[in-house]
Amino acid sequence: MQPRLTHTWDDIETRLKSKGTSPELIEHFRRCIDFHTYAAPGLLVGVYMVDYALELLNPPKGEKIYAVCETMKCLPDALQVIAHCTIGNHRLRVLPIGKFALTMNGPADSPYVNGIRVFVDGDKIEQYPTFALWFTKDPLFDPRERGAALIDEILDAGRAFISAERVRVKVPQKWPWKSAICSICGEMVPDHLLVDGACSDCRSQSYYEKIAY
Repeated sequence: MQPRLTHTWDDIETRLKSKGTSPELIEHFRRCIDFHTYAAPGLLVGVYMVDYALELLNPPKGEKIYAVCETMKCLPDALQVIAHCTIGNHRLRVLPIGKFALTMNGPADSPYVNGIRVFVDGDKIEQYPTFALWFTKDPLFDPRERGAALIDEILDAGRAFISAERVRVKVPQKWPWKSAICSICGEMVPDHLLVDGACSDCRSQSYYEKIAY
C-alpha cells in the first residue's frame, strides 16, 4: 500500500477533533490553511505557537497586538490570520533571523514593553522523529514517503515541542519625516531613507530592471 502524500481538510479536522481540540482553535487552523492555500507543516506549527503566545499574553479583548516573527517561512501567516498582525498595519515585523520563533506584546508608550516569545525547542523535537528530520532538513526526510506522517505527528504533538519565555521587547521609535526626491531616479521617498541624496533602489539594491515597451 502506497503512503498517503497529502491531507485533506476533513482529515485534519477529524484528527484535531480526536485530540479534543477546541472549536476556536480548529477554526484558526481552517482559516490559516485557507489563507496560506495549503496545510504546510510550518503553518500548522505556527497556529499552535500563536495560540500559545496569546494564551500566555492574555490581552484584554480588543487590544491591539504587536508581533515580531524571526522567520519568513509560514509563521507570519498564522500571525496575520489569528492575531491580525500585518506588515501593512505596522503591527508585524519579520526579521530574517532564521529561527522558528515569534514574540508578541501589547501596546507600549515607552522604549521597552514586556512580551512573550514562543519558539520550537530543539531539546524537545527528538521525541518526534519525523518532525525532527523535517525541521533539521535531514536528507533522510522524504516528503513523498513521510509527508502525511509529518502532518499527523504535528497535530498529535500540539504544543509539545514548543517552549515560551518572557522577554522585554525594544519598541521601534517613530521618527518624523517628510517626502524627498531621489537625486538619481527623481522619485519621491521618505527623507530619512535617502543616503547622500539617493534612495536604496539607486544604491545598487534594486530588485528589478527597467525594460523598454
